[in-house]
Amino acid sequence: MKTLKNKSPFPRLDEFLRRLVAPHLREEIMGDLHERYQRRTQRLGESNARQRYWRDALTYVRWSNIKRKPNPYPTTYTYSPAMIRNYFKIAFRNLLKYKGYSFINIFGLATGMAVAMLIGLWVWDELSFNKSHKNYDRIAQVWQFVNFDGTISSYNSVPIPMAEELRSKYPDFQATSLSTYTRDVILAAGEKKLTKSGNYVQPDFVDMMSFKMLAGSADGLKDVHTIFLSESVAKAFFGTENPLNKIIRMGNKTDVKVTGVYEDLPYNSAFRDVLFLAPWELFVANDAYVKRALDEWDENSFQVFAQLREGASAEAVSAKIKDIRMKRKDPPGYKPAFFLHPMEQWHLYTDFKDGKNAGGIVYFVWLFGAIGVFVLLLACINFMNLSTARSEKRAKEVGIRKSVGSVRGQLIFQFLSESFVITLMAFVVALIFTQLALPYFNEIADKRVSILWANPWFWLFGLGFSVLTGLIAGSYPALYLSSFQPIKVLKGTFKASRFSSVPRKVLVVFQFTVSVTLVIGIITVFRQIQHAKDRPSGYERSSLVEINMNTPELYANYEALRNDLLNTGAVVEFAESGGSITSQYGGTTNISWKGKTPNTQPLFMANQVTHDFGKTVGWQLVQGRDFSRNFSTDSSAMIINEAALKLMGFKNPIGEIVRSGKEYKVIGVIKNMIRQSPFEPVNAAFYTINYNAVNTISFKLSPQLGTSKALDKVAGIFKKYNPEAPFEYSFVDEAYGRKFSDEERIGKLAAFFALLAILISCLGLFGLASFIAEQRIKEIGIRKVLGASVAGLWQMLSKDFALLVLIACFIAAPISYYLLNDWLQHYEYRTELSWWIFAAAGLGAIAIALLTVSYQAIKAALMNPVKSLKTE
Repeated sequence: MKTLKNKSPFPRLDEFLRRLVAPHLREEIMGDLHERYQRRTQRLGESNARQRYWRDALTYVRWSNIKRKPNPYPTTYTYSPAMIRNYFKIAFRNLLKYKGYSFINIFGLATGMAVAMLIGLWVWDELSFNKSHKNYDRIAQVWQFVNFDGTISSYNSVPIPMAEELRSKYPDFQATSLSTYTRDVILAAGEKKLTKSGNYVQPDFVDMMSFKMLAGSADGLKDVHTIFLSESVAKAFFGTENPLNKIIRMGNKTDVKVTGVYEDLPYNSAFRDVLFLAPWELFVANDAYVKRALDEWDENSFQVFAQLREGASAEAVSAKIKDIRMKRKDPPGYKPAFFLHPMEQWHLYTDFKDGKNAGGIVYFVWLFGAIGVFVLLLACINFMNLSTARSEKRAKEVGIRKSVGSVRGQLIFQFLSESFVITLMAFVVALIFTQLALPYFNEIADKRVSILWANPWFWLFGLGFSVLTGLIAGSYPALYLSSFQPIKVLKGTFKASRFSSVPRKVLVVFQFTVSVTLVIGIITVFRQIQHAKDRPSGYERSSLVEINMNTPELYANYEALRNDLLNTGAVVEFAESGGSITSQYGGTTNISWKGKTPNTQPLFMANQVTHDFGKTVGWQLVQGRDFSRNFSTDSSAMIINEAALKLMGFKNPIGEIVRSGKEYKVIGVIKNMIRQSPFEPVNAAFYTINYNAVNTISFKLSPQLGTSKALDKVAGIFKKYNPEAPFEYSFVDEAYGRKFSDEERIGKLAAFFALLAILISCLGLFGLASFIAEQRIKEIGIRKVLGASVAGLWQMLSKDFALLVLIACFIAAPISYYLLNDWLQHYEYRTELSWWIFAAAGLGAIAIALLTVSYQAIKAALMNPVKSLKTE
């Protein structure tokens, strides 16, 4: 006779019904269903009976059939306070009983949570940049796209008339303000002199940027000879005295009255370096160049900030102002297209490519956010692996609990409660780790973030974060351990299946895939930085010092200052130029030469220098000669760089005539000098003599004297010619080094996180190796008795882990190649992804993994077999 199961036409439907209906109705319902099917098969045929089988089966799906009978032997209430106390009591007992595993679990989770907290603080700080400004969502800066021979570049510098044009003709703007770039100015009050950075702005700027006034009002900048000081600068000058109406001398030439003091801006503000505000009209009154630029639409050297009215969008208004310049008289060939760059994007979306926004730091926000999640997952995986690896030890406990009436839900709750206990303890430790790491973290990240101890939202978030982490870490062990069959466990026939270790192996592979990917990333980031550092800069940075010419006294005494400095023996060369050698200023398209392609307007960087600039900075001549006082015609001479020579196409450049405002004769060609980003191509540039357009002093210290002694002598000479100004200088090699600061900061942060990721992975591996060695102690004892060597036993215990790490390396290689290749595309000048990077990272990971498990493997191999066999 066939069984009911064999008679069923749809076994899976039967299985569904068996699980669904109440146990006391199950046999009756299934029997009726099958008998009816048999009768219909004989009477109506099988096809007809199969069709009706579905209909009959579905009619049994109703509440009266699903409802279970109350249990005559009620179990202990799952969530009673007594039971919950019991769960936590057992959890603490297990923590104390297995101290080693408890330490690995708590320390690993705490490290992962601390990394997640640090990254969370970093991401929060990045995302909240500039949000301290009240009108954050309606503030924008005017930028422009310009087209130089098909290459579209973007600039945040615009002409002065732009501000009035927007203010008077476009009702979408609530306010606009001209501004200089933030610049250093010597401020003096009585005998105290300090160099502070600040902006010259129009009055609307203060309200627009919501500077918080501590004294005075925003209207205080309407008078020309006034100044606003930040709170810290006001204290530095006047201490506890009331600073209002006090007199400040600016740049040793203009007296202004303090009419306002504002609160220092937070560190995550674009204006954090603005320590004073002065009226735009004062800037105009003191600078003849600015007076000439007041009505010039092609003098793009100033900033314009704007506040939009409610409801106006930056995108829509950008479309309206795009062609302001091109609609005016004599539109330039570089076809400027103006647009609004919203404050919301100033920090995270600063890169533009081919006339479109290409992102920026937001790339790293996503990257570090992903790293934080992965590092936390690594720590959770350790917990899962160790918990499931110890499953056989807890099998009896599960069996006994089930046999006395515990249902699976209670066991899941018990194991999850253990996970929550460990997670909460790890959270406390993570807070300590984070607080200890914050000073170092802030230093390498250039941040001022801190734990928000007094913020209730932080604690609420922390609690949620801990519960989520505990849920992730404890869910798999809880489901796995609670699934054991009590009969097998109590009979002693329970044995974990040979596939039970597969999830653990997968998780170990995942851990090391993440770690190896991070290591490959770190190597590539540092290689990219070194690649740019090794690039020839085109000039000698060593012992080269620069000083800003921020007082009128320095402009008037060039020759006397130079002679005195050379006579001290502390300085071997001295020159002046229009801006620092580490920066590029003054682009022009107003240039022509014989053979130039008509209708093209390439961009050249125009540099004004004094005769001795080349010798001072050590530029390298490729053809021709340097500027010389022996040639009176050098006032109309020009030196070009190799990029300019390539662009102009001269075969014999010496003696060629180039016109830029007036005619110049090319007398020399120098190697390209890196003055902007070392990751980008060098722009075409030319150098001409102009003693009236310089603002930076450069001098080379003598190698014969110590640096401090040489600077003491130089300071004495500067005091002689510039007694009112503090002697402040900067070394060019340090300024050049700051060009790599962003990449180095990202590299250090990533290295910091990668190191912790590897530590967490190895911690988990150490715990697993320890457990497996303990589990195989009897086998090891027998093998030793039979003559197995220590090396052989080490190999037996280590090879499985090495294989897992090797698999992780093969998975990590293509993933990291894809991600890093995409990252390197952001740089014009970039390194290559060599094969040895992947090999080195893989071998390093295998070596670290073997080193981690070797301790446990060798310890087990060296154990006395008599002792281990007796123990077993």
